[in-house]
Amino acid sequence: MKRFSKYFVILVVLAALVSSCSQAAEEPASLYDSIMEEGKMVVGTSADYPPYESIAEDGSYVGFDMDLIREIGVRMGVEIEIVDMGFDALVTAVQEGKLDAVIASMAPTPDRKEMVDFTVAYYIGEQSFMAAADSGITLADPLDAAAYKIGIQTGTTLEEWVTTNLVDAGLIEDANVFRYERADNAALDLQAGRIDLVLLDQGPAEALADNMGLEVIYSGPIIETVETAIALPKGETELKAALDATIEELMAEGYIDQLILEWLVAGE
Repeated sequence: MKRFSKYFVILVVLAALVSSCSQAAEEPASLYDSIMEEGKMVVGTSADYPPYESIAEDGSYVGFDMDLIREIGVRMGVEIEIVDMGFDALVTAVQEGKLDAVIASMAPTPDRKEMVDFTVAYYIGEQSFMAAADSGITLADPLDAAAYKIGIQTGTTLEEWVTTNLVDAGLIEDANVFRYERADNAALDLQAGRIDLVLLDQGPAEALADNMGLEVIYSGPIIETVETAIALPKGETELKAALDATIEELMAEGYIDQLILEWLVAGE
């Protein structure tokens, strides 16, 4: 009886090992394999940045980035699930495996490249300062903004520009820089007169100015990093290759140019 029990235990252990090895072999080898197997890619955004990404009255996600990522999903044969969160939480969410990718008018800065990988750039743009329509404020140079209370979205390259070129340079007190998780909240404070200026990418600045009775008073290449790309987890080379190929295909076909005309030019 003892011998039977001994052999029985050995058989159970071996069966468990075989089952474990089988399950391990069946697990997707990469994030790309997992996405293709499940037929879905979970993509993060910060839907407070029209015309790149925002929420329509019916609750759907709309904008330049939203149309682009959905078309990428079509080309790759997968469903796109959009997850909305604060901009400064997106990179961390990718690192933690909560998101497969991020599309949010995000620039591939050196600091971000240390945390995540990026696709090829799909758009290059400029930036703008907004003010109240009756403010009378004019800027001959972006550094002139140091004379005013400035609103900025946290976690962005524009926040970094304000900190480095205005605060650290001693041109403005940090107390006069107001940081917001959402760009539309900064625009609301501008509208209410709590701050004097808001610094945004040009497209969102013009969209918010038009919708809220504000004014774009300066536009130009304020920061050096003006490219935007899709962020994805470090080392996922297959997913990057698939995304890069799809973006380059859409560029070659003129699809991205059509989106630029529809969302970033027609609305100006």
